[in-house]
Amino acid sequence: MTHLLTTAPLQAGGGFLELALLFLVLAVVAGLAGLSGIAGLSMRIAKILVVVFLVLMVVSFLL
Repeated sequence: MTHLLTTAPLQAGGGFLELALLFLVLAVVAGLAGLSGIAGLSMRIAKILVVVFLVLMVVSFLL
């Protein structure tokens, strides 16, 4: 019964950095293919994900 009462550490693992790299690669490939709209949108999403990752990293270091 003790295994039900133990707590596990919070490990959300978000994957923001991996998603940002994926969107960055997508933006580069779309840019090389001449699809500037998709490249711009993918780059904007990648930037947002990097900022979210950095904010969460700083918060986790402070806590």
